[in-house]
Amino acid sequence: MARRSIVVAGACAAVLALTPASAEAGRPDVAALQVALHALRLLPGNVDGVAGPATVAAVRSFQRRSGLPVDGIAGARTRAALGRRGGPPYGSRTMRPGARGWDVAALQFALSAHGFPCGSLDGGFGSHLEAAVLRFQRFAGLPLAGVAGPATRAALRRSPPRAPLAVRRPVAAPVGDRYGARGATWHPGIDFPAPAGTPVAAARAGRVVSAGFAADGYGDRVVLAHGQGERTLYAHLSRVLVRRGESVGAGAVIGRVGATGFATGPHLHFELIVRGAKIDPAPAMR
Repeated sequence: MARRSIVVAGACAAVLALTPASAEAGRPDVAALQVALHALRLLPGNVDGVAGPATVAAVRSFQRRSGLPVDGIAGARTRAALGRRGGPPYGSRTMRPGARGWDVAALQFALSAHGFPCGSLDGGFGSHLEAAVLRFQRFAGLPLAGVAGPATRAALRRSPPRAPLAVRRPVAAPVGDRYGARGATWHPGIDFPAPAGTPVAAARAGRVVSAGFAADGYGDRVVLAHGQGERTLYAHLSRVLVRRGESVGAGAVIGRVGATGFATGPHLHFELIVRGAKIDPAPAMR
């Protein structure tokens, strides 16, 4: 495809190549722009931090609506027209509970992409974001301040963690929703749609650290610890077939697919967690 660019102006301007989503990692500043466009109902897709055609089209629509030159570039005038959603730039202040704006939206995306989702990506520093900041600071070995200053932003510039151990597919079913952006939220695992009652297997040998109903929307779920800080989570089960403290082998049946908790239909929601960070299971899955 032809290469174009979209400029996102912040403390300094960053020119982002317009490439397919699979070829470009998500960027917090682009995600902050997408959060603003999504709130204005101009961007129907995902807040994924990728400056793709849908984002350029949404910028053009906003500029047309606002009486600005229609160039698809989110420069200073476009950012100003976005009002409180267009600033302040990411990195220009320490973000704390009650803050709102472009930089908070960028922080929400950066935390989610590092495995610490914080609810809706809406540019508001509420209790969910504060909890995610604290979890990330604990993960990164930072003081537990609950505010995001230079040290937290610097830690978020590092690459997200990788799984130290390989895992196997936990259920004989196709992949449904994948890990990553889902509208203006973040999906922290992989969904496997399957008929209710389908066996769910341990993705790796481990010890059961939690088994039973969870009031956080996961319904009946199992969590296994595998060593080296790695855990796997299996949610929305119709039956739990193991107990806390039990050791299981790789491939052992630990439950059955269901639709408990906040599920709209039978499927397995599967997560891979490394030292508290919910990372993409796909690269570690055999």
